[in-house]
Amino acid sequence: MGFTTRPELNGTFGMVASTHWLASAVGMGVLERGGNAFDAAAAAGFTLQVVEPHLNGPGGDMPAIVYSVTRRRVEVICGQGPAPAAATVDAFRARGLDMVPGAGLLAPCTPGAVGGWLLMLREHGTLRLREVLAAAIEYAGGGFPLVPRISEAIRGAERRFRTDWAESAAIWLPGGEVPAPGSRFRNPALAATYKRLLAEAEAAGSDREAQIEAARRAWYHGFVAEAIDAEAGRRDALIRGADLASWTASVEAPLAHDFRGWTVFKTGPWGQGPVFLQQLALLAGFDLEAMDPAGPEFVHTVTECAKLAFADREAWYGDPLFSPDLTPELLAPAYTDERRWLVTGQASGELRPGSPGGRPARLAPVGEMPADEDGSGLGDPTFDPVAGGRGDTCHVDVADRWGNLVSATPSGGWLQSSPAIPGLGFCLGTRAQIFRLEPGLPNTLAPGKRPRTTLSPSLAFRAGEPHLAFGTPGADQQDQWSLTFFVRHVSGGLDLQAAIDLPMFHSNHFPRSFYPHHAMPGRLILEDRFPPATIAELKGRGHDVQVVDGWSLGRMSAVANDGAAGLLRAAADPRRMQGYATGR
Repeated sequence: MGFTTRPELNGTFGMVASTHWLASAVGMGVLERGGNAFDAAAAAGFTLQVVEPHLNGPGGDMPAIVYSVTRRRVEVICGQGPAPAAATVDAFRARGLDMVPGAGLLAPCTPGAVGGWLLMLREHGTLRLREVLAAAIEYAGGGFPLVPRISEAIRGAERRFRTDWAESAAIWLPGGEVPAPGSRFRNPALAATYKRLLAEAEAAGSDREAQIEAARRAWYHGFVAEAIDAEAGRRDALIRGADLASWTASVEAPLAHDFRGWTVFKTGPWGQGPVFLQQLALLAGFDLEAMDPAGPEFVHTVTECAKLAFADREAWYGDPLFSPDLTPELLAPAYTDERRWLVTGQASGELRPGSPGGRPARLAPVGEMPADEDGSGLGDPTFDPVAGGRGDTCHVDVADRWGNLVSATPSGGWLQSSPAIPGLGFCLGTRAQIFRLEPGLPNTLAPGKRPRTTLSPSLAFRAGEPHLAFGTPGADQQDQWSLTFFVRHVSGGLDLQAAIDLPMFHSNHFPRSFYPHHAMPGRLILEDRFPPATIAELKGRGHDVQVVDGWSLGRMSAVANDGAAGLLRAAADPRRMQGYATGR
């Protein structure tokens, strides 16, 4: 197989892979204490809220795709909150806005992450909430080491904290200074929030499910909702406590698509997940096995198929409770075959959505590129002329010895998103910025509607058996980087770690999901570890190539239940020097 940065882990007991070593260790500790994959994922998820606050928080969102041995089926846990009741197109137009802002209290959706994790625990877990929250409480109260990017995020938002977001300054500028990378950081307000949540849960009695429900009510009807409502009332905000009280996380059926003996499961079109399946459908017509996974033909073919699939995302995806669900037509063989003919040997410079059922495509206007855009398109912009900065996302995968699998992608509620809620130790997310304000589009803003989120966990069966859970942060890149990983693993025969380690790429051809919805037509981002001949040929084919640092694209993680070999497997991305897999 050749050199890899780390070994692909192999074992029989359990595997956890995530974007932070502390979360992976916490999840593995839960497995060691007898918890299952769902307990471990939730414990890791709450830990990620503490140790990756620049990437997610309790005020953000959390979709997950899970396989339950007990239920013998794949389910989607939807922890993606909808737009508030007051969030109408007219409300933004009345404020002189033509887009939902990228930061501040006009952009939050109902915070869904905690509801999503609690639903997973109630439906599939075995441990009590105390055991699941213990590590998050310990790290929030006792401290954890800051990775450099947390310090960078705080420094980027420092001016806004000092001038307008006093509660954020109290949390993130201890002693009035930006905390240094590697220093031990504490968030006592967040620890107190978790402790109060646990106390209210346990006041409901000894029944495990009753405790989880009491915690949910405390969050969405009680002290958390009340604090959010009070802060929103003091500012120009649309969200209110009633928005939290009217929402619950849900369990949904996944979308599925077959490819080369595998079946891949994704969320519905309220997320961008179907774009992964559309890319697979297009790629099924190419001889990927004959291509060098770091060669120009592979990169070109994957990129051109991505352009077509993401163009359909822009034209046709939206919350199916509000917009027609066209995914059966978008994945139909006849439609895919017709679209595949658009892939030629040269790079396309057009955004070309299809016309399923003969419907004419409409696209929202493309915004102007922000001044701080470096061209790579990395991260989810939390765009604010004062706060500045970028957020991103987390991911966690778990496989246990019983055969359960979890893939979860929590995000939002970044420390630089919006002002911290007094007394809670966290801020709200800005996921509503994904909505568009032009009428009549599938992703047009409406009260109670879910934004077409970029958060995109993945789960796959091999030969009809549950096998692989995987994913990555990266906004619009999530279903590019994870697609490339998957295809290299399936068609190239690479193990999990080797598929992660290979040089990565993505296209910025289509509009960004996040404010200000800019695009870079034809732009292809390549890590500098690609062979010079590959880079040269891609330029010759008409791609607008931008070469970036050799270890900068992606933060993949993956776990597998290899039933044929009787082994569990795991791998994590060395990029950003933060993610780790663990297991035995």
